[in-house]
Amino acid sequence: MMKTLFLHPPSFDGFDGGAGSRYQARREIRSFWYPTWLAQPAALVPESRLIDAPPSRTRLPEVLRAAKNYELCVIHTSTPSFAADVQVAESLKSVKPDLRIGFVGAKVAVQPEESLKASEAIDFVARNEFDFTIKEVAEGRAFSEIDGLSWRGADGRIAHNPDRAVLEDMDQLPFVTEVYKRDLTIENYFIGYLLHPYLSLYTGRGCKSRCTFCLWPQTVGGHRYRVRSPGHVAEEIRLAKSCFPQVREFFFDDDTFTDNLPRAEAIARELGRLGVTWSCNAKANVPRETLKVLKDNGLRLLLVGYESGNQQILHNIKKGMRIEVAKRFTRDCHDLGIRIHGTFILGLPGETKETIEETIRFATEINPHTLQVSLAAPYPGTFLHRQALENGWLDAAHAELVDEQGIQIAPLSYDHLSHTEIFESVETFYKRFYFRAPKIAAIVGEMVRSPEMMVRRLREGVEFFHFLRERHKTA
Repeated sequence: MMKTLFLHPPSFDGFDGGAGSRYQARREIRSFWYPTWLAQPAALVPESRLIDAPPSRTRLPEVLRAAKNYELCVIHTSTPSFAADVQVAESLKSVKPDLRIGFVGAKVAVQPEESLKASEAIDFVARNEFDFTIKEVAEGRAFSEIDGLSWRGADGRIAHNPDRAVLEDMDQLPFVTEVYKRDLTIENYFIGYLLHPYLSLYTGRGCKSRCTFCLWPQTVGGHRYRVRSPGHVAEEIRLAKSCFPQVREFFFDDDTFTDNLPRAEAIARELGRLGVTWSCNAKANVPRETLKVLKDNGLRLLLVGYESGNQQILHNIKKGMRIEVAKRFTRDCHDLGIRIHGTFILGLPGETKETIEETIRFATEINPHTLQVSLAAPYPGTFLHRQALENGWLDAAHAELVDEQGIQIAPLSYDHLSHTEIFESVETFYKRFYFRAPKIAAIVGEMVRSPEMMVRRLREGVEFFHFLRERHKTA
């Protein structure tokens, strides 16, 4: 087995673009998702090491020193960070010419040829679901024999092997908790709406929804929800509790944990017996009876992608959600005491000044506890990306999706709605939602009741206003 380094490399300061982030960019407040997609193959390779550079503030010189001890380096990349990640790969080759370097992630899964042509420092890319592809590379198998691999031969020619079969039995995957324990400092991982410290895991991959913008299902995970058994999930939570007694909340980062309601209820009952607090991603259509089961067994918060308050836009992006159903679901959550972090996207196909206003009114009406407003990002490999190219909504100047500071830009524009108008609407949305007397009173009340929350919200407030200043420079 080759000595293997798994690396989420340093790029933009505070860049949340690791192997777990759906929108790779600097956030309004400093936050980091766990590098779960990178930790999973690391768990398959004995004596490997994972370096997640941005959360740990690990700089390039330290990465270069560490890499000298390894034979293989697996780098997770993304569309916004790809150019910077290529520079890291070239630096690694300069200090250790015989180091084999491979890239993984959605970017290279859908653009393997283009990615390999970007630099001779990249020896291979592992496409799609890459866990066992990387394991076989680390075992020293010939590149030509490994499914799911695109690679550069000794003569410089690029070859693409057959796709790897989709993993059906998710219980085959080892626990990522042991990699987290070995290589990560969990206190480095912040998410504004989750209790700190938190721990993030996947209980399944894939999402049956067909949202045109969503990254993972269209590039790596697929549209069938393939899952771990409830007992397997519970076993890892028991391990995580013993490894990390300081954890206050577990987050299940499946694209839509509630895609399989009987299974969600079964896992909830296991978690209830373990006495843990937990949260997950959910679609805004979970019936009240299921919500009650989840709440009664430790559920604290749901992360819900509302995206828009305009029904036609939801149809345009194939969201499969009705506004009235989402309103009823949200009322049920409020009644049951389940908090919601709502996510919204501005600039989707069909967006106008009027629909932006409609979405802001919708958000204030349903009143999630917190929200995040993103700009529509057409990642390569998604239907939205193809649609944007075909219709001329995306130009070359905006293709990297972030600016030189790693802040999300408005890459799409329409004849009736400019980049600038979409970009500036994000700040308007935040101010209209949070600068309301009832919301301010709720936040102040939360801070008064908890000294810890007081410190946290003040820090986040400072970071938020600093972020807005940075956005003004971008604009």
